Amino acid sequence: MGIVPARAVAATGIPARIGTLIRNVTGAAVAVLVVAEILVLFAGVLARYVFHAPLIWSDELASILFLWLAMLGAVVAFERGEHMRMSAFVGGLRQPFRGFFDALAIAVPLLFLSLALGAAYEFAVDEIIVATPALDISAGWRVAALPVGFALMLVLAVLRLIERTDWRVTLAAVALVVVAAAVFAALRPSFTGLGNLNLLIFFVGLVGAMVLAGIPIAFAFATATFGYIALTTRLPHSVVIGRMDEGMSHFVLLSVPLFVFLGVLIEMTGMARAMLAFLASLLGHVRGGLQYVLVGAMYLVSGISGSKAADMAAIAPVLLPEMEKRGADRGELLALLAATGAQTETIPPSLVLITIGSVTGVSIAALFAGGLMPALVVGALLCCVVWLRSRKDDLSGVRRASFGEIAKALVVALPAIALPFIIRAAVIEGVATATEVSTIGIAYAVLAGLLIYRRFDWRRLYPMLVDTAALSGAILLIIGAATGMAWALTQSGFSAALAHMMTSLPGGAVGFMLVSLVAFIVLGSLLEGIPAIVLFGPLLFPIARQVGVNEVHYSMVVILAMGIGLFAPPFGVGYYAASAISRIRPDEGMRPMIGYIAALFIGTLIVAAVPWISTGFIR
Repeated sequence: MGIVPARAVAATGIPARIGTLIRNVTGAAVAVLVVAEILVLFAGVLARYVFHAPLIWSDELASILFLWLAMLGAVVAFERGEHMRMSAFVGGLRQPFRGFFDALAIAVPLLFLSLALGAAYEFAVDEIIVATPALDISAGWRVAALPVGFALMLVLAVLRLIERTDWRVTLAAVALVVVAAAVFAALRPSFTGLGNLNLLIFFVGLVGAMVLAGIPIAFAFATATFGYIALTTRLPHSVVIGRMDEGMSHFVLLSVPLFVFLGVLIEMTGMARAMLAFLASLLGHVRGGLQYVLVGAMYLVSGISGSKAADMAAIAPVLLPEMEKRGADRGELLALLAATGAQTETIPPSLVLITIGSVTGVSIAALFAGGLMPALVVGALLCCVVWLRSRKDDLSGVRRASFGEIAKALVVALPAIALPFIIRAAVIEGVATATEVSTIGIAYAVLAGLLIYRRFDWRRLYPMLVDTAALSGAILLIIGAATGMAWALTQSGFSAALAHMMTSLPGGAVGFMLVSLVAFIVLGSLLEGIPAIVLFGPLLFPIARQVGVNEVHYSMVVILAMGIGLFAPPFGVGYYAASAISRIRPDEGMRPMIGYIAALFIGTLIVAAVPWISTGFIR
């Protein structure tokens, strides 16, 4: 999913020293920022709920730190080549074509960063005169993160181009970007008379070409939006930066890095292993038992971490080797792991749920309450496929765990099993917001690791913090870029035209739901879940209200549909993430995946047809 430079040599001399300096400084900075966010938000919860003396400045300080964390995290992700991209097409190419597209994936971000840096500086200067309400300091301290982050990524992009050894291919890629930019600039007078046809040129043609060419999704969105604003309107370029800032600064998004960190924390402390051990003792002796354990474990772990990659990484290394020892087909394991990734997207505190709440205004508490049953229904259908495929398994060498062994495993696992229920209860009962509850989970996991499971590797803490910031930065930059793109679509009048078209579909609410289901399967395979939600959520959710579809019900259908696209080969990047985590070749899971995709689709249709599944537990 990241950018893998072709034939890049180990850099030496000044470029290497500059790159190392940026890597070390930003790594240390983001680690400190993640810890600071946890402490500030947790202090706010304690002050309000325990001491009944709210800290009026805690949310504001957390917001200031958060934008710096997002931008510096994006810098770390850029340095590592971890910004999300669609690699299905590029990954199948041979050299030198693969090297050309890898160079293109650096040159296009370099173009955007070069153009946007001045606008980001201008935006930051304009914010200097604004004072924050609680701390009474200049808002410039917060938004300065934008030009600083852009500048650091620009330097890294230049360094990475210099480091490449295939300089002819690199020059060809850079030349293509420069020529394309010059052609678009020369056509500016023509664009002004095209009206909404420009939307097809920039947001369908240009974005589609960049995504298929393997350009990181965030930079594909941002480049197209910047080009659209600069070449077809008279708006100042800083408008794009302002919309990106708005998208990344929703307070509820502060929970993104914290839930990502919580996900890796439960693996490090042994909590995930304890849950797996209990489920294995309960079901390991039945045919397909460990497959059922995988489905159940993903359901439980997803209630702790908001990141599917973190969930799969916590479970696969523990469970999959034992499944292979029992003779399970490797392709079957990969397919089931990917399918459970799609199935559990609705389980709180899913990052997709949090994103929907931040961009559409749907209650986070309602989404958290409504997400459990849809995943259970789809999980039951996955278990039906497991049952059909495992009826002839040979269990002659498998011993059934005794009641005492099951009871002991349950006692050991109880502290871990309790965590998702604590997280959900804290939000539903109003103890903490969806943003703050992640800090309660982190505090609980740290105490459980230190006092109960006696597993807490302090040496892993720093890499975990940096990894958390890198993943969060990549996600948040996509959200910012998609917010800018969605704003441009809305201002053009596209949202009104889309609303008219969707409300005119035959079948009313049923027709709208079916079209949305198919559309989000496609969007999930091409754009991943979060970018698709940020881009189309503000456009489609008002239409759902207009045709009489409950927002929570619609959210669940949309999330499950995107999950199918995200984890379905050959385009779904989630499928390749599952392949990398399980260390099983993608081609091995293609055929077994067909049955699981069918189960996912049928389950999504059932959730779409029965609103109670999504809304029955909402107060």
